Amino acid sequence: MTSPIKRLMITRSTSVKHTPKWQTELAHVISDPAELLRRLSLDSALLPAAQRAARLFPLRVPEGFIARMKPGDVNDPLLRQILPLDVECDAAPGFAADPVGDLDAMPVPGLLHKYHGRVLLIATGACAVHCRYCFRRHFPYGEAQASRDLGRAALDYIAADSSIREVILSGGDPLSLNDRRLTGLMSRIEVIAHVQRLRIHTRLPVVLPERVDDALLNWLQSGRLKKIVVIHANHANEIDRAVAGALNRLAKGGATLLNQSVLLRGVNDSVEALRSLSEALFAAGVLPYYLHQLDKVQGAAHFDVSAQCATVLLRELNDRLPGYLVPRLVVEQAGALSKTPVIIHMAL
Repeated sequence: MTSPIKRLMITRSTSVKHTPKWQTELAHVISDPAELLRRLSLDSALLPAAQRAARLFPLRVPEGFIARMKPGDVNDPLLRQILPLDVECDAAPGFAADPVGDLDAMPVPGLLHKYHGRVLLIATGACAVHCRYCFRRHFPYGEAQASRDLGRAALDYIAADSSIREVILSGGDPLSLNDRRLTGLMSRIEVIAHVQRLRIHTRLPVVLPERVDDALLNWLQSGRLKKIVVIHANHANEIDRAVAGALNRLAKGGATLLNQSVLLRGVNDSVEALRSLSEALFAAGVLPYYLHQLDKVQGAAHFDVSAQCATVLLRELNDRLPGYLVPRLVVEQAGALSKTPVIIHMAL
């Protein structure tokens, strides 16, 4: 017979909740510029500038993403996306804190309604990685975010407008929420009969592929809403074997998979970089969707690529790839009723 003490120990051990691997990884991201430079064998002379810029917008990057960077190479295309630089502290004409007019398009806290038929929920302010070009790097998440349990005002707004067919979960990164929170969000949304689709904008499958576990796949396959997952990758080097496996699992799980990139100087502003990215995405089950001109957010001017150069790149890319692998080059303008094409190209 099992003793009372042993039974108590068994009960306690089985009641302890298992922490998914992705949450453990997320809890141990690198946030110290000195540690980042040390890990990548970079010149310590970069540290004062990195610390100054990180005070404006903190450094945050998972270990697995760092592992894809080339040690000693300050121009590594993945490093350039996350390394704080002194230039971020400089004011640049035409660059603003809210470059795409998010705050003016927010009828209730945490809900953006810019385009017909769809709304966007700021589900969280948390991200696994802080991209230095992020257009929401100055966003006031504290006061302009849907409440922890998805505010009644946002739900009432969606329910009252029968033209809304799609709800987009954004942030931050909605997949930084745990599965219980995601289930709660979806259960509240899917009772609104006119909503047909749930779109998830996320970078986690790329920077933290461990997030794509069985629990997430089960969540994506549950409920009545059609799921679209829009990932964010800017360079082919981001898609290693683990990321490709995660993306293939998402695709096989039934989600429609699209990618949106940002055209970034020194990262992917070449035909070869864009071609390689499209090929790597398609091999992993993802269709290129948008290539964004940089949103002119304060602190990101050094990433800007002119519309003229972008147009030339896309024309050359059209000559190298079938049309379904050429993303649409667009710019988001505050107050516009849709993304604005920079160049219109015919599918081949």
